[in-house]
Amino acid sequence: MAIQHPNDEKLQEKAWGAVVPLVGKLKKFYEFSQRLEAGLRGLLGALTSTPYSPTQHLEREQALAKQFAEILHFTLRFDELKNKNLPIENTTDCLSTMASVCRVMLETPEYRSRFTNEETVSFCLRVMVGVIILYDHVHPVGAFAKTSKIDMKGCIKVLKDQPPNSVEGLLNALRYTTKHLNDETTSKQIKSMLQ
Repeated sequence: MAIQHPNDEKLQEKAWGAVVPLVGKLKKFYEFSQRLEAGLRGLLGALTSTPYSPTQHLEREQALAKQFAEILHFTLRFDELKNKNLPIENTTDCLSTMASVCRVMLETPEYRSRFTNEETVSFCLRVMVGVIILYDHVHPVGAFAKTSKIDMKGCIKVLKDQPPNSVEGLLNALRYTTKHLNDETTSKQIKSMLQ
């Protein structure tokens, strides 16, 4: 109405009164996103800095890895709430697909033999665990429920088939940074696999 009647002072004041609080909220969200981005840069720097490899960082700095997962969880949740037209199923489908791709690449000798560098294997293992943690935090029932689209038994088996010293940090990440491992819906077999 205010646009249609630019000379009506009362309508202009009413419109301005409605817009100013929204602009203030938008400014607060923008400033928060800037602080979040700066914090995320620092966190990623700490998780990827020398002299440690990414695996060593995950083993040594599990709390930082969990904070990284928490930030990603918050970001995905915020986007979900902001964009009601984009259901969480799209996000969880993408994450479960990534976990499945990594698992299949690692457990299938034909695909695994194509890796010429052990760092590629480590990278796939880290990605698989990372997306499982993300899935577990954003999906309502998590990654460990029977209804999960992630084959958790298969993923844990792939991890356990690796040399123990190379995956203990990743197994600990599943044990201690996931949200639903200790839920009643998690099978006893999966819980025992991670003990």
